[in-house]
Amino acid sequence: MKKFHLNKPLVFISSFWILLGFTLWSQLKRDYPDLNTFGTAALMVLCSAVIAHTLSNVFLPIALKKGKMQLFVLQTIFATVLLTAAIAGVFYGTYWLTIHGSPYDNEAQLTQNEDYFVVFLRTIPSALLIIGSTCGFQFYQEHYKMAQKHTLLQQAHLEAQLRILQDQINPHLMFNVLNHLHILMKKDVELASTLLVKFSDILRYQLYECNRETIALDKEVSYLKNLVAVEKIRWGDELLVDCIWNITNGKRDIVPLLLVPFVENAFKHVSRLPSEKGFVRLSLNQEDELLTFTIENSNSPKPARKNESSGLGLENVQKRLLILYPGQHDLEITRTDTNFKVVLVIHLDQKANYVGY
Repeated sequence: MKKFHLNKPLVFISSFWILLGFTLWSQLKRDYPDLNTFGTAALMVLCSAVIAHTLSNVFLPIALKKGKMQLFVLQTIFATVLLTAAIAGVFYGTYWLTIHGSPYDNEAQLTQNEDYFVVFLRTIPSALLIIGSTCGFQFYQEHYKMAQKHTLLQQAHLEAQLRILQDQINPHLMFNVLNHLHILMKKDVELASTLLVKFSDILRYQLYECNRETIALDKEVSYLKNLVAVEKIRWGDELLVDCIWNITNGKRDIVPLLLVPFVENAFKHVSRLPSEKGFVRLSLNQEDELLTFTIENSNSPKPARKNESSGLGLENVQKRLLILYPGQHDLEITRTDTNFKVVLVIHLDQKANYVGY
């Protein structure tokens, strides 16, 4: 069975016109209690709906799309004058065609409706309220559509970059691992075998297992462990690597390859001074639905070259987090002359705001 979805904008605008019709009918009924004023109120609502929706649903989207807001201001003034004239005309005509000269007429009614221009001026606030309400609601709708389209385009761009990361293994990592495998085959066959198995697991995960919107946390952690293990084997005694993995519920979902750029960045830009070893410290801790990822590496005071990159790049990762986990994460990046540190906290209790490829 097809699920019913409530059209909220339609409900809102329908409620607005019903409320307006009831207000106009109440005012007419107050002035002319012995007459059937339903048709008169309906005519006013019809005139208001035609003029207001022509302005808000036809001219406003065109003005926003083409950037012709000055023209739209003139169109709004014209529509307001036209609507005022229409409503005032219905009020004025109702009196002179129905009430004047009848037993229901009185001096107060004659005074209020004697001059059409006075009725016109008295109706201007009502016309402004109607025009402002419909255009304001439509402007909100158009702005929301444009913001949503911009967000989708931005996410599509970032997810395309993620697809490239999945389909094309980091060439530096592949080259270095294969070269290291060649060297180890001559020195330490057992270590070479270990490196080959872990590297094959990395390839399998990136190529086959993470082509979904989200993936189980334990699989992502297993991938990160293999990635760190490969780097530890590559660096050997030149680098101190310390990792803490504290996962209490590996079945929770997470967006795949979200943490990879931070790990790649740490090992790629870690500094090693002649007098001391470089270091990479990683901690992944889960407490209930809160996931805290911390990674820190030794940093050289020499500024990085402008053409250096790391996977998706830290800037793009921040954009992905803003789109995929809006209001559900906290990212802090600290850089000093000796350290580079990233602390990322993600709330896993809410589903990622993910749009597929």
